Amino acid sequence: MSVRSFLSDVVYSIYSRRLIQQARGKHPRHVAVILDGNRRWAREAGFTDVADGHLIGAKKIADFLSWCREADVEVVTLWLLSTDNLGRASEEVTALLKIIPDVVDELSGPDTPWRLRIVGALDLLPSEPAKRLAEAAARTDGRTGMEVNIAVGYGGRQEIADAVKKLLRQHADEGTSILELAKILDVDHISEHMYTSGQPDPDLIIRTSGEQRLSGFLLWQSAHSEFWFNEAYWPAFRRVDFLRALRDYATRHRRLGR
Repeated sequence: MSVRSFLSDVVYSIYSRRLIQQARGKHPRHVAVILDGNRRWAREAGFTDVADGHLIGAKKIADFLSWCREADVEVVTLWLLSTDNLGRASEEVTALLKIIPDVVDELSGPDTPWRLRIVGALDLLPSEPAKRLAEAAARTDGRTGMEVNIAVGYGGRQEIADAVKKLLRQHADEGTSILELAKILDVDHISEHMYTSGQPDPDLIIRTSGEQRLSGFLLWQSAHSEFWFNEAYWPAFRRVDFLRALRDYATRHRRLGR
């Protein structure tokens, strides 16, 4: 190791400890992440196949989840594939539908401590990757660790539409008329049928790559979320970047609509 590299590691370690101290006392229960910039990172790194960016980005996920566990985060939501992504060139979607089940299989391994939940319209996916994702999540049933939502085939509008459909089907089965439902329908009725039902809404939403928009991510749940945008592409996102997000979150005064 060179002297420059050694000094850089020392400075990085000191800075990380300072960030941890500054973030103490207030941490998010639920962190959601838009893992953006894989393709751009691959192009700038000189790769000819953008799928290499997705592969490198996938390897970052387990590290990120370990950072969240260290910070006592209870729920993490990772957006890996949107409904809009499904309309992209077939070669890239085909690559993603191979990479994502592989990484989710790894995340569900016997040595991992978290519970997985697949959130998204799996019926929009080909049957084989949809089956693998469902089976991976099932392998983590009964675990008591951090909950990890894997958003695949996910779109915020699609989620709300699906929630309303489930609500209507439930009340139809119970014999409730549309007029009767209209009299009692409220926000909580719809929330109970969202993909993330039973979980706290995200306190902090992180988006990498410099883009400053949600792109339909967690439209319902993000009403009172704090947002943190980072210039780094997802494959280059570091622990120190995450600690900065936690520090910034800790300094904010959350009004929660009040």
